[in-house]
Amino acid sequence: MSDHKEAKSFSRFGYIMVAAGAAIGLGNIWKFPYLAYGDGGGAFVLVYIVICILLGHPIVQAEQAVGRRGRASAAASYGVIHPKWRFVGVINIVCTFLIDIYYLVVSGWVLKYFVTYVVSGDFGKDKQAYFDNYISSTTQPLIYSLIIIAIIVFFLFFGITNIVEKASKVIMPMLAVLLLVCGIYALIVVPGAVDGLKYYFVPDFSKFGMQQFADACMQVCFSVGIGWGIFTTLGASMDKDANLKADAWWVDICDTFIALLAGFVIIPTVVGTGSEMSSGPSLVFVAMTQIFETLPGGRIIGIFFFASLIFAVISTFFTILEIPRMYVQEKTHTSHQVSLIITAALVYGGSVLCSLSKGALSWLKLPWPSFQGIAYYDIYDWCDCLSGYVLLPLGVLLTCFYIAKAWGFNEYEKELTNNGKHGKLSMYDKLSLAVICPVLTLIVILHVFGFI
Repeated sequence: MSDHKEAKSFSRFGYIMVAAGAAIGLGNIWKFPYLAYGDGGGAFVLVYIVICILLGHPIVQAEQAVGRRGRASAAASYGVIHPKWRFVGVINIVCTFLIDIYYLVVSGWVLKYFVTYVVSGDFGKDKQAYFDNYISSTTQPLIYSLIIIAIIVFFLFFGITNIVEKASKVIMPMLAVLLLVCGIYALIVVPGAVDGLKYYFVPDFSKFGMQQFADACMQVCFSVGIGWGIFTTLGASMDKDANLKADAWWVDICDTFIALLAGFVIIPTVVGTGSEMSSGPSLVFVAMTQIFETLPGGRIIGIFFFASLIFAVISTFFTILEIPRMYVQEKTHTSHQVSLIITAALVYGGSVLCSLSKGALSWLKLPWPSFQGIAYYDIYDWCDCLSGYVLLPLGVLLTCFYIAKAWGFNEYEKELTNNGKHGKLSMYDKLSLAVICPVLTLIVILHVFGFI
């Protein structure tokens, strides 16, 4: 992204794969299934799809337009129209930095499980104990996270644009194929998988409340990638003739498809085998290792499954590490390589604290203010809560205000549609950014602080 001339070499398919690759990651394959599993299955899935349409699509195209107009980092792009609005991009960058920190921790877990499947496939008799013992240990999680960040830095050190486009053209279709193979294979051999499909696809709103609704809104922000600065950053590389509205739909469709596919792999197999799994970050790791152990060729499937997760990690990190990296370069006036090393070091340093908060630093709790009283979270959960339930929706909310107030719908329409070449801004588009999206994001923020 450091060179706009080079950035414009994206083909349309390449851009869509890069953008989808940035959005598709552990949010889809790791976080979406455990939220869907714990938040009502089909009810959560239905609400999630609706919110993707109401919230995901309009913000993807809005952030793309801001980035293409600004042709700079997330912060600088928002400051092009009105310098006082740079803070919106800064909030996006801070949010992405926090996500980078705990995302790197989970990425290390993925690499550990992949390596274990390749070496032995032995996770012991108690899969939950294996997971808990591993994440609470001091040394191993830090080593695996270091390997992940080293791989990402190696690729980005030599320039992101061509590497990301070429890699994403392979990684994204391969990811979908791997997930589909895992899902179909498990569906064939797991008794009771039909009951799992019913739980996954048939809505039951009897236990669906405000917490589940807030989770769905947050997950759309996290999974689609809005409020991070992802599409503002990638938008800076888009050609002026690109159809932002159509490309936004393709990104949303690809992202939602992978999330639903991940749920198709995990939830029917968990429910179908009668496994009593608690929803949470351990679901994918504990449930899938337990299930693969019972399947013919389960170790091979496990290798492919966690390989697909590694592909998702890499494709996402290619972009989400660049977002704070570009800001660091802008502020320090250093080269791409130096700012990359600084950013990666800061992210890894934060990930060390997050990782240790599950073990050696588990005693350290940070306060979380709420209308219902003060709660205390470890560093990992605190970063997750602040980034997912406050900064992501806040970034989206401020983007809506930016479009409606600072930029104005008339000027926004010119950039979005290339002066009318790709249609017009409808009344629904305006209503979406002025009312619907702000209301949805406010619900998440008010709920996390205990007001609703």
